Amino acid sequence: MGKIIAIANQKGGVGKTTTSINLAAALGVLEKKVLLIDADPQANASSGLGIDVESVEIGSYQVLEHSNTPDEATMATNAPNVSVIPAHIDLVAIEIELVDKENREYMLKKALESVKDKYDYILIDCAPSLGLLTLNALTVADSVIIPIQCEYFALEGLGKLLNTIKSVQKIHNPELDIEGLLLTMYDSRLRLSNQVVEEVQKHFNDMVFETVIQRNIKLSEAPSFGESIINYDATSKGATNYINLAEEIIKKNK
Repeated sequence: MGKIIAIANQKGGVGKTTTSINLAAALGVLEKKVLLIDADPQANASSGLGIDVESVEIGSYQVLEHSNTPDEATMATNAPNVSVIPAHIDLVAIEIELVDKENREYMLKKALESVKDKYDYILIDCAPSLGLLTLNALTVADSVIIPIQCEYFALEGLGKLLNTIKSVQKIHNPELDIEGLLLTMYDSRLRLSNQVVEEVQKHFNDMVFETVIQRNIKLSEAPSFGESIINYDATSKGATNYINLAEEIIKKNK
């Protein structure tokens, strides 16, 4: 049975999409069958895996609306063993459209029932908000990865996200677990980066992944070529970091 992991943080620019794309690719290289669901209207996870977002006719919007099945929306990518349900800018409207629906928080959960067993891992790249889209992702997920950038306001907003996770656990999804806090954009030369790592580890100890994602030029270049870091430069620091993260997750879920 596949494990569903949401990658969430309501702050933008913390490495959510970078993590979604490259963790999916790393798990794929380690011979796991992966489905990446792009649940962010910006559709960066889709374009970052080489999908032409403009030409997407069936994607996460239709899946959430239940007008198409996940199988109909799934597309192959250039990353081995990784498929994607792409997003389109239409997804912006879903929050308004779902508002009056009964069981609106469970739309994605219901939709994914038919494919959950076909994959080893289903990753959901969440939008940078705590709206209905993210709520749908947290309601269906078995666990959540929270990327935190090693910068000054790193922990700002984290309390809010953890409270949201708590209320989802209480009301919609008692099984929801925190897979881990992932430190991203780490620069060992910066004292601030090191202080953030220490602070996060001190506060959350066992909840923090051992793997830290380092700042890496290649990592920021890869999406503009529509490739994961592993396709773009398998020898880069970024590729090594994400392979390590994938191994850590596989080991944890044995």
